[in-house]
Amino acid sequence: MKITKLELIHVRPRWLFLKVHTDEGLVGYGEPIVEGRAKTVETAIHELESYLIGEDPLKIEHHWQAMYRGAFYRGGPILVSAISGIEQALWDIKGKFYNMPVYEMLGGVCRNKIRMYAHCHGNTVEDSVRTALRRKEQGFTAIKIGLDAPVQIVDNLAYLERQVERLASIRKAVGKEMDIAIDFHGRVSPAMAIRLAAAFEPYYPMFIEEPCLPENVDQMVKISQSTTIPIATGERLFTKWGFRELIEKGAVAIVQPDLCHAGGIFESKKIAAMAESHYGAVAPHNPLGPISLAACLQLDTCTPNFLIQEHPTIDDQSDLGVGFLKKPFQIENGYIQIPEGPGLGIEIDEEALKEKQYEGNWDTPRLYHEDGSVADW
Repeated sequence: MKITKLELIHVRPRWLFLKVHTDEGLVGYGEPIVEGRAKTVETAIHELESYLIGEDPLKIEHHWQAMYRGAFYRGGPILVSAISGIEQALWDIKGKFYNMPVYEMLGGVCRNKIRMYAHCHGNTVEDSVRTALRRKEQGFTAIKIGLDAPVQIVDNLAYLERQVERLASIRKAVGKEMDIAIDFHGRVSPAMAIRLAAAFEPYYPMFIEEPCLPENVDQMVKISQSTTIPIATGERLFTKWGFRELIEKGAVAIVQPDLCHAGGIFESKKIAAMAESHYGAVAPHNPLGPISLAACLQLDTCTPNFLIQEHPTIDDQSDLGVGFLKKPFQIENGYIQIPEGPGLGIEIDEEALKEKQYEGNWDTPRLYHEDGSVADW
């Protein structure tokens, strides 16, 4: 079997789908994307195409090594995201070739359903509480809220109290059984993160995500050692090498590799194993589309230290595959049943996909402080 073609499709709201074709008619799907840089990733995939055309798609690890190590410059979000989507598609082909889900080739089933958490947005405290109660009614047992943006390096007491008010109000509304995670989004300085974490502790957050940017591991360690709240991070880290120092220094309790950025399914399985050796958990990051979710579910099913799975909880359920998959994923009582089909376990509705295509020009919003200086998004 040989790879014959790589086909890319830009899909609303900001996704990029990849189809890898073979001479035996098997097609694999992946989701290679850097949000706001879809066309750049598209170019990177075309640059890898000359290596992949004519190759055996079943040699996944060999191709990963060749794509990553074959050039002098390694790593980074663009290259590794391109590799990630290709890797997902090759696993999809391999599973279809052997007629089994990807998780069966990576150790087999560790659980019979996948716990999900929902995003919980709101422009006001009241909006956030209403959304949290709706998520509870929908059956979710865990939600994730965010912080107001932008945040000053050292912000004032009023800002801190507004964030505490949101968390406290949601906790009071949903009760003690529902888990509440808080996404700092890397927009907070270490000094401010420590103050916020101390104020949040009485409300027992499930974890704090990206309490600061991940480039300075020692600062993440400092935050982690200052609080009892578990620290999670990883969406902006790439490959096992990007996670190594973070895990070895005990900076995090929960790693969050994004399977569309960190190197794909098998690379994220390796990252999860590194965390397991330090008694840590894995909660894959996923703010993207149904192919990304399908890849995550394969990893979640076969990974013993899996904790919980993110999905963006879009109102039209497109992130679950509505309008994209012939059989969309369904969440019942906060869980998705493990997929049973071969490969990624999904079947794309090609006709419906045509209606969702666009130019691929979504860009990341930019934030500015009151004085006009750039703020972290």
